[in-house]
Amino acid sequence: MQLISNLDDFELMTLLKADNELAFGEIFKRFDSLLYIYAYKKLQNSEEAKDIVQEVFVHLWRNRKDFELKTTLPGYLYKSVLNKILNVIARKQSETKYISSLQHAIDTDALSADFLIREKDITSLIEREIAALPPKMREVFELRKNQYLSNREIAQQLGISEQTVETHMKRALKILRTKLGILIYFCHIL
Repeated sequence: MQLISNLDDFELMTLLKADNELAFGEIFKRFDSLLYIYAYKKLQNSEEAKDIVQEVFVHLWRNRKDFELKTTLPGYLYKSVLNKILNVIARKQSETKYISSLQHAIDTDALSADFLIREKDITSLIEREIAALPPKMREVFELRKNQYLSNREIAQQLGISEQTVETHMKRALKILRTKLGILIYFCHIL
């Protein structure tokens, strides 16, 4: 039998569709580093680049049975990574707008009693959502937002890496944006 490393991409994809884990491993081995470098150059963030590449390979494995290669395997993989990079960039822009909106709402001087009541209710809701975050994520989020510590200062205080701090912050903002996003929308209408 021919060594798996000697097979071309088309032969590997044929084996992959037949649930051959060695074929998947060979595809991963061939393209993992290249895709990571590509993603890293676009995002300048190691963890995000790793996550994107991992998501692409997980998608490839999960959809192997129905997968139809309409281009080259490298072309498909690079296009998949690029699409995920664009999603990350769009998400970051959305987070920036959300944070700006939240900051604007916080900075706005409330004159009416009705607004003050709504503001108190919203603050209570935000605090409840923050309290519902996983403990370490909540601790990182509160150190950043309440004590204005940098990633480095938080990492030193908690004995974790700066990258872990950044990951906790991203995930906390994503959770809060998901849970409170519609609330912010309604606050701007009312």
